[in-house]
Amino acid sequence: MTEIRHIVFDIGKVLIHYDPDLPFSRLIPDANERKSFFDNICTSDWNIEQDRGRTWEEAEALLIGKHPEHAENIRNFRLHWHEMVPHAYDDSVSLMNRLIDGGHDVTLLTNWARDTFTEARGRFPFLERPRGITVSGEIGMIKPERGIYDHHAAAFDLEPSASLFIDDSQKNVDGAKAAGWHAVLFQNAKTLEDDLERFGIMP
Repeated sequence: MTEIRHIVFDIGKVLIHYDPDLPFSRLIPDANERKSFFDNICTSDWNIEQDRGRTWEEAEALLIGKHPEHAENIRNFRLHWHEMVPHAYDDSVSLMNRLIDGGHDVTLLTNWARDTFTEARGRFPFLERPRGITVSGEIGMIKPERGIYDHHAAAFDLEPSASLFIDDSQKNVDGAKAAGWHAVLFQNAKTLEDDLERFGIMP
């Protein structure tokens, strides 16, 4: 097995909890109405374009033009974003810190909007510990597009075949593998630790 010299973490749902239901369970109490809102208005496809670099102003204007009756809650998505990321996963962060303290090369690769990631960096100081971060909203590419993996490898001088990527999304894991990386699907810190040991990495 190729020696892994570079470990690349996703952030959302790997190191930091993310759940839009947290504020919206209060803003739209009816579960069916809330599901319809996320399925048909503030959808994942809509939100990921902010991760690609679209501004919230553009994003809100687009939806409000189509769904003016939902204008308040469309704006609430950004307004209450901070409630969607309430805490880190301490066990995952501890594992990442142990890797760094053990001399492993650790970087971060995330789909995240530029402005909300600036907020996250202020709230979660551990994000400064890895050697570097690629933020999709800053470069105009998102996982699982091939370009973002190639960009990250070039930016931080990673050899793809010696790199291990950790992400909670299977399609992003598959995207990394298509770019020549090793990759594992994150489930929890314990299974990640087992995966690392399988690759000969002892945190």
